[in-house]
Amino acid sequence: MAKAKMIIDKDFKIAEVDKRIYGSFIEHLGRAVYNGIYQPGHPAADEDGFRKDVLQLIKELDVPIIRYPGGNFVSNFFWEDSVGPKEARKPRLDLAWRTLETNEFGLGEFAKWSEKAGSDIMMAINLGTRGIADALNLLEYCNLDTNSYYSNLRKSHGVQKPYNIKTWCLGNEMDGPWQMGHKTAVEYGRLAAETAKAMKAMDESIELVSCGSSNVDMPTFPEWEATTLEETYDYVDYISLHNYYGNPENDTEDFFAKTQDLERFIHTVIATCDYVKAKKRSKKTLNLSFDEWNVWFHATASDNEEMQKRPWQIAPHLLEDIYNFEDAILVGLILITFLNHADRLKMACLAQLVNVIAPIMTENDGGAYRQTIYYPFLHASKYGRGTALRSVVNSTKHDSKKHVDVTDIESAVVYNEEKDEVTIFAVNRNVNEDALFEADVRCFEGYRVLEYLALENDDMKVINTISGEKVSPINKTNYTLEDGIFTTTMKSCSWNVIRLGK
Repeated sequence: MAKAKMIIDKDFKIAEVDKRIYGSFIEHLGRAVYNGIYQPGHPAADEDGFRKDVLQLIKELDVPIIRYPGGNFVSNFFWEDSVGPKEARKPRLDLAWRTLETNEFGLGEFAKWSEKAGSDIMMAINLGTRGIADALNLLEYCNLDTNSYYSNLRKSHGVQKPYNIKTWCLGNEMDGPWQMGHKTAVEYGRLAAETAKAMKAMDESIELVSCGSSNVDMPTFPEWEATTLEETYDYVDYISLHNYYGNPENDTEDFFAKTQDLERFIHTVIATCDYVKAKKRSKKTLNLSFDEWNVWFHATASDNEEMQKRPWQIAPHLLEDIYNFEDAILVGLILITFLNHADRLKMACLAQLVNVIAPIMTENDGGAYRQTIYYPFLHASKYGRGTALRSVVNSTKHDSKKHVDVTDIESAVVYNEEKDEVTIFAVNRNVNEDALFEADVRCFEGYRVLEYLALENDDMKVINTISGEKVSPINKTNYTLEDGIFTTTMKSCSWNVIRLGK
């Protein structure tokens, strides 16, 4: 049997968990906006055309920040077309996803929607086909209450108070040849630095995210980070990380081991940031924003055919991955990894939120439902707020096809001092064996088990549908807590949430 022993102490702290690691992403792509969050005439639509059934599922997740409007879409985005009277807005061809953007839903609508969703905005600016002047115009429109052109333009659109957006991305994946306005590291570094300086001169309260590599397999990684940060380090607050994971080989064991690659990715970016810090003799520590992450591979072939053979559609079905049970387990493993890097990883965006590689799916003329990956994200967002603790864990290990010394149990611990609760998140990623799990929680004297939730299934490919959920949390009772030692047997391939409190 696989085994793991854990020792937890409330004084062994990693860092306070920034709630923004439970952020998400809405891009003008596929059915994320149209027939996703926005569908006038739908039975569940409110007075603004926002789907209330979708809003309810998002509110359950308690998403603190949402990145908008892209993504690849932003690199040819003309924000002026998305504001003001709808009848005056210009439809545009979106070259990133080869669709037609009507601009019926734009910046003003998203600001109103995000307020209803209880989320702040992480606004991305176009540094692909546009530049500094347009970034300043957008910032003025969004954040300033002055007697100036773009501030007054917003007021003329019926929005008297500024949107006061505090987090801004300086472009998107500018290292990628697929990006409109793709740039070399030197070109992007100079443009991003000058844009950052100008934006902070206009509004010094904002935080800025510099583009990191599009993914860990880019040939320029991590040289891109080192080169761009030479220019931007003094002016930005975060560098972005993007990566997606898939299982095209249908190898569940190796799929679950891919968070080893994620660990190396995070460590490499941190090391590169700290190298630039040392080179500049700086006292400033740069943090990370993992503002695109998820499982993504199921719909790739059909997406490519759709964009090539049927271009310029409005809100076609694109990137609609249908997630299975093993995808939910990997999402849980990624969230555990993020919590264990809470000292440097301060923001993250599950990409995306509705219909497009998303935890929530809708039917155009029907309801909405939770995909399998909804639940680990929900549990982490709900119970993973507080202080991440550095537990001592000794787990048995196994090898997979491409990875060695893969721990059977991966775990993270969050202590919420205000609520007098501690939560253990754990995944048994051994595909063959249940695991005997033991946690020494004697530091938390007088605590009892409040709840033990788990995702378990013998079928790695089982999915949820509008007709019903075959993957949903169950309450576990097969545990003991005696003399401060918690003991249970975790089923193979399972996501586990153990909540202890006074």
